[in-house]
Amino acid sequence: MTTALITGATAGIGAAFARRLAADGHNLVLVARDTGRLQQLATDLHDRHGVEAEVLTADLATEDGIAQAEKRLADPRNPVDLLVNNAGFGNKGRFLEVSMADELTMLKVHCEAVLRLTAAAAGPMRERRRGAVINVASVAAFVPRGTYGASKAWVVQFTQGVARDLAGTGVRLMALCPGFVRTEFHQRAGMGTDNIPGWMWLDADKLVGAALTDLARGKTVSVPDPRYKALTGLVKLAPRGLLGGVSSKAGRKYGPQ
Repeated sequence: MTTALITGATAGIGAAFARRLAADGHNLVLVARDTGRLQQLATDLHDRHGVEAEVLTADLATEDGIAQAEKRLADPRNPVDLLVNNAGFGNKGRFLEVSMADELTMLKVHCEAVLRLTAAAAGPMRERRRGAVINVASVAAFVPRGTYGASKAWVVQFTQGVARDLAGTGVRLMALCPGFVRTEFHQRAGMGTDNIPGWMWLDADKLVGAALTDLARGKTVSVPDPRYKALTGLVKLAPRGLLGGVSSKAGRKYGPQ
């Protein structure tokens, strides 16, 4: 049986990955800050699917938390075959309304943790000539929209670059770029969701199924829904100046900064 390590595993996309991978017979390492919720999820998945589900309590906004996850990924006795870098969050407010400490914490989680955990996982995977990394980004990566969008754009560019560097080694990398997903994301950030149109919402379990299909097909960027594929296609055609104004208004209305 192979093992998958998932960050931000207690809810939303991370929990959906855990459910799907457990159902497919993968052992799991579940990483997040909330020990109680992690243990409950691990017990449920073990009882339902008979897989081993290890709990690793770690805050990826801290040096110690990242180091704990790196250590687990580098353990040669218990190799990890799939890394899902899913941990992330949004800040409520425009630039300069959000504290610099919160902005830097976002970069720590979205960029530094992704960089370091990808490196910790990919090295052993390259030696074994097999493995995969999914870095969860966002469709916000494709529009100019504050620190959140910029950090997710970094995830996409980083993932594509590393995928090219590791081509032919047996290690696959893919950036997953969802739109709005029904998770705890907005609630945790204190953002209302009543003004988001119903058609824009995605189901986390369906999203994960599409993402894993794209990974198996060798894609390095996955936008796993026809609605958002169409939107990202329009973004590529729109003038940059116009796009900046539209994304600024949409971001203030719907999304994180």
